[in-house]
Amino acid sequence: MNFSEVFKLSSLLCKFSPDGKYLASCVQYRLVVRDVNTLQILQLYTCLDQIQHIEWSADSLFILCAMYKRGLVQVWSLEQPEWHCKIDEGSAGLVASCWSPDGRHILNTTEFHLRITVWSLCTKSVSYIKYPKACLQGITFTRDGRYMALAERRDCKDYVSIFVCSDWQLLRHFDTDTQDLTGIEWAPNGCVLAVWDTCLEYKILLYSLDGRLLSTYSAYEWSLGIKSVAWSPSSQFLAVGSYDGKVRILNHVTWKMITEFGHPAAINDPKIVVYKEAEKSPQLGLGCLSFPPPRAGAGPLPSSESKFSLQTLKPVTDRANPKIGIGMLAFSPDSYFLATRNDNIPNAVWVWDIQKLRLFAVLEQLSPVRAFQWDPQQPRLAICTGGSRLYLWSPAGCMSVQVPGEGDFAVLSLCWHLSGDSMALLSKDHFCLCFLETEAVVGTACRQLGGHT
Repeated sequence: MNFSEVFKLSSLLCKFSPDGKYLASCVQYRLVVRDVNTLQILQLYTCLDQIQHIEWSADSLFILCAMYKRGLVQVWSLEQPEWHCKIDEGSAGLVASCWSPDGRHILNTTEFHLRITVWSLCTKSVSYIKYPKACLQGITFTRDGRYMALAERRDCKDYVSIFVCSDWQLLRHFDTDTQDLTGIEWAPNGCVLAVWDTCLEYKILLYSLDGRLLSTYSAYEWSLGIKSVAWSPSSQFLAVGSYDGKVRILNHVTWKMITEFGHPAAINDPKIVVYKEAEKSPQLGLGCLSFPPPRAGAGPLPSSESKFSLQTLKPVTDRANPKIGIGMLAFSPDSYFLATRNDNIPNAVWVWDIQKLRLFAVLEQLSPVRAFQWDPQQPRLAICTGGSRLYLWSPAGCMSVQVPGEGDFAVLSLCWHLSGDSMALLSKDHFCLCFLETEAVVGTACRQLGGHT
């Protein structure tokens, strides 16, 4: 495993282009575009104020920079560096900006969610969409880029509008049976739209493309409800994380629950592999392994050691947004595994086998898990905890790697390259690239660790 030199960064703004050729990063008001292979600077753009958001167009030809404080969006072209575009929302203000799937329209959401302005880079035309709802996830596009679903709020009721992205014509408009809609998300195949309600009421609704209600699911009443939602890449499963510390898996045929995964503080099953990070590890050089195996062989633990307790956090329940429940979940790209984090057991990552519907492994870190993300090409999970180590898990085992550099490089976030051969590691003021070696080398390290296969 190799690392690049360290580069400056602001606000954790660092993104690979969709085609994997470029890497964009921000240093205050400057946008830097590098070649992924050589890390040489290809373009350096200067914006009018400090950049707060960046996003590549789907074809990797343009990149937008949003400056919310100024109500400005600037767009830069990689093919024509002298061309640029400035969008000023003026007194309406700006709270969000994103590309349409065709990479030629920009959707700006004004302050107080009064409207969404659709700007065309080709014709310079402007369209307006009224009544967008102020919620965590109010806009979602189908994977093929044909349709956009938008959550709306008007006359004290929730609605969803479905638009055709090619000409922004309204295709369907329907009300949803929600008290206070919180999020919407298309299934990867674009056939079903998931809509979920406020955390005060456990309810998730499934709609077809033409607005028909396919199913409604509610696990319980009179308690905090849904906290996170994730579709499997195959569109066969919908994982719903709840404040009760459980993940419920719905199937795509009947939309009923097929199983639920609990997250207890004690692991009683001796067949479950638990990796616990050690305070200190032997000096093995770069890539030293700090996950000692919970058992020497593949056999079960002796009965006296068959219980493993995880470190828990006592939540403050009399304040808003208590640290309880499933705050993070993500499917592996092949839909075989699901990774989760229970917010009141913040140091642990749980990996579930979706084929066998059972717990596969638990990783307990020394510090709370900040982020995790699956390799886009294979079931390999990268984890960071805000420290100077990177953690990798695969079905063969897991390993930790010290990020080199002067002082501690506190990894706060990470993002994979689409090839799965490298990833960007982000700290508060810097970033670097981590280049992974072949699978055979990683597999050897995992076997040395003692992880089961």
